[in-house]
Amino acid sequence: MPPAKKRPRAYDVARTRAAVLAQFTHLRDAVRTLTPEQLALPGPGEWTVRDLAAHVTTVLERVSRGMEQPRPVGGPKPETSLLEWPFSTAAKAQDIAGEARATAADRTDLDALYEETLARFTALVPDGDQDRLVPTRAGTMRLGDFLVTRTVELVVHTDDLHRATGIDVPYDRQALAACTRLLADALADRAPGGSVEVRVPPFAVVQCIGGPKHTRGTPPNVVETDPLTWVRLATGRTRWASALDSAQVSASGERADLAPLLPLMG
Repeated sequence: MPPAKKRPRAYDVARTRAAVLAQFTHLRDAVRTLTPEQLALPGPGEWTVRDLAAHVTTVLERVSRGMEQPRPVGGPKPETSLLEWPFSTAAKAQDIAGEARATAADRTDLDALYEETLARFTALVPDGDQDRLVPTRAGTMRLGDFLVTRTVELVVHTDDLHRATGIDVPYDRQALAACTRLLADALADRAPGGSVEVRVPPFAVVQCIGGPKHTRGTPPNVVETDPLTWVRLATGRTRWASALDSAQVSASGERADLAPLLPLMG
């Protein structure tokens, strides 16, 4: 019998919304400081930094557009759960990249774009109504769950901006916590079991991978890393072997190899 999957973690929609706004504001403030030369630098993949900066606004705009649409039909059950979302992103990568480049070309005044996006989100997205269904690229999702996915996008792109430009952008603690926990839980959902304990202090501890289950004392198979390294591993920004070689990850035990399971997001 395969290992049973655990009940999904609960998130408070008001705290998540506040975290999304806080991280978006940190990014807006950083983008305001960028020079034309910095905006022209290469970003992640085939993007420039300007493409990346423009894409950040769509992270919130997706929620705002969803709230403007009629409530999806079909009852209260969403088409995509929170733990399914990370694995749905790879199929949408080309569409997202094209939209980012189009937005960057169309909206040359990034500061005005950020302010418009922030105003629309604040007006359209409540801090309650967690179960309200909204349309997303991955199918309908609960509003509370979709907001958690926004912390992943914003934290990942905060790191992308830093790595492309060298600018230090603050991380909202709640946004980083939600992002870390979702990606850790997604790993446990992809490979359910109890033979390996994955620790990402101070935010997450999960058990995964089938095999002998640890119940007491020090687990025989342990992986430990910091939140940003975990985010980079889960999204393919850093490879498992590279993180091990640079001591960004510690892995003990014969089963403590996450390489076959990573990245979680495309």
